[in-house]
Amino acid sequence: MSHYTFNVLDVFAEPYAATPQLTARLRIEESTGTVVHAIALRCQVRIDPQRRGYDADEASDLRSLFGSRERWSDTLRPFLWMQCSTTVQGFSGVTEVNLPMPSTYDFDVVGSRYLHALGEGAVPLSFMFSGVVFTKGANGFAVEQVPWDCDTGFQMPVSVWKQMMDLYYPGTGWMRVDHDVVAAVADYRAEHGLTSWDETLTHLLDARKEVAS
Repeated sequence: MSHYTFNVLDVFAEPYAATPQLTARLRIEESTGTVVHAIALRCQVRIDPQRRGYDADEASDLRSLFGSRERWSDTLRPFLWMQCSTTVQGFSGVTEVNLPMPSTYDFDVVGSRYLHALGEGAVPLSFMFSGVVFTKGANGFAVEQVPWDCDTGFQMPVSVWKQMMDLYYPGTGWMRVDHDVVAAVADYRAEHGLTSWDETLTHLLDARKEVAS
């Protein structure tokens, strides 16, 4: 029976993808000498928020996800960030491969809201691997599953995620809203002769402050 060990060597912002993407550099070791023809590799990437500390500003921004600090012993739990996959070419012994990690700025995604709230430090990640391994068999190919216990952790610097978002959304961000809301804001913009969405939203916020005062 073959035996595999997975390690994440690095996670970096991919500068040349069509959409926002991180890339994880993986090291895969097979220790029994089995010749691997290919691996159809799948991976679940989980964020483990309980494995780091948070300053006051971060804690405030995370209230919508986890509640106040007093509740964190119950609410600060690991959650799935993304699922990704790649094909590993044949090797014997040790190989390295890139794992694409498609990402999003969408604030409806819990992972994006969590990462946006962080200032500095690292994001504790867990990589849980699965998939199908093709090896040499007695009569052609043999097929086996990536063992269930093939997982590893990695401390991704928060700056890596911020760098990726700066590459794809330099100085900006976006929110997904209902068509009716877009139409209403567009009408407000036209009614007040505003020239940009930034100016429109700022005008709305200023109007709200005036009402509140």
